[in-house]
Amino acid sequence: MENKVVEEKEVDMIPLMTPYKMGNFELSHRVVLAPLTRQRSYGNVPQPHAILYYSQRTTKGGLLIGEATVISESGIGYKDVPGIWTKEQVEAWKPIVNAVHAKGGIFFCQIWHVGRVSNKDFQPNGHDPISCTNKQLIAPIRSDGLDVEQYTPPRRLTIDEIPHIVNDFRVAARNAIEAGFDGVEIHGAHGYLIDQFMKDQVNDRSDKYGGSLENRCRFALEIVEAVANEIGSDRVGIRISPFANYNESGDTNPSSLGLYMAKSLNKYDIAYCHVVEPRMKTAWEKFECVESLVPLRKAFKGTFMVAGGYDREDGNRVVVEDRADLVAYGRLFISNPDLPKRFELNAPLNKYNKETFYTSDPVVGYIDYPVLESMTR
Repeated sequence: MENKVVEEKEVDMIPLMTPYKMGNFELSHRVVLAPLTRQRSYGNVPQPHAILYYSQRTTKGGLLIGEATVISESGIGYKDVPGIWTKEQVEAWKPIVNAVHAKGGIFFCQIWHVGRVSNKDFQPNGHDPISCTNKQLIAPIRSDGLDVEQYTPPRRLTIDEIPHIVNDFRVAARNAIEAGFDGVEIHGAHGYLIDQFMKDQVNDRSDKYGGSLENRCRFALEIVEAVANEIGSDRVGIRISPFANYNESGDTNPSSLGLYMAKSLNKYDIAYCHVVEPRMKTAWEKFECVESLVPLRKAFKGTFMVAGGYDREDGNRVVVEDRADLVAYGRLFISNPDLPKRFELNAPLNKYNKETFYTSDPVVGYIDYPVLESMTR
């Protein structure tokens, strides 16, 4: 009995494993499944194998953010990513969400439009992708398993079209709630459509959606407002990456951009703000940098979540130092379905295999990483 008491005290001392109240949601720990593109939703419809994938990563009171989920046909930029704009897609999500809820998890759907990060082969009727600009994205040489064709030059959205895209986000959020999700995370990061509007190295507009910081962030905040009005602000989060330059979407003053967004979001009283660390300027490598998320943390009044190459030690430290409330894990959660348990026990971690992150196999690199119980049998 004494040993059990000691073990429980040690667990209580692990900052990442302490409970946290995120608005109306009671979280049992602070380890969050980051939104991850897995490209196994054939024909943009979620598949039954996702039931096991998400269920494996569910803990009672744990927060999961689903993989980036497309809001409309024009939002597609990669093969076999899930959508949530049709009845079929909504119905396909339901058993996946139910499996997470059956284990006591809290599940948010990340809603997404890629903007110019696409080509006409993905677009309805072979149209050009849409963006805030008509500047073409130059396709990089990829080594992370993603097959990218040459990007098609995008078409600049007219002012009259922008409300329709805002509405697509609103409808997608409503569909997510219909599918059973507890909330949505608006994907405003990584060089996709919302981020394209925010970043001054992409956005070359001269109307009310371009130029000043206020104008460039207008689109993002209109989406936040529309989604919050539709499903309730307590069910809404947003992910931003002001410091990143993914998909050639950089900004000349990322600190000001991040701070402006953090302050502006307070008006909507949303559930959380999820920010990618400045050190993650590109998709895979961590860099030493002087920038910090602390000013954003102080400016934003709600739950503050961070992501970007964290390990157990980093995550514990950021919670102890009150630099974040929650920490989202991606690659480590892919390869360790029971990541919170491993962090709790300080158990060894499975190594991830980058080569299978984006393959279409419904098993390999997806649901075949071992959990602790199966390793000790």
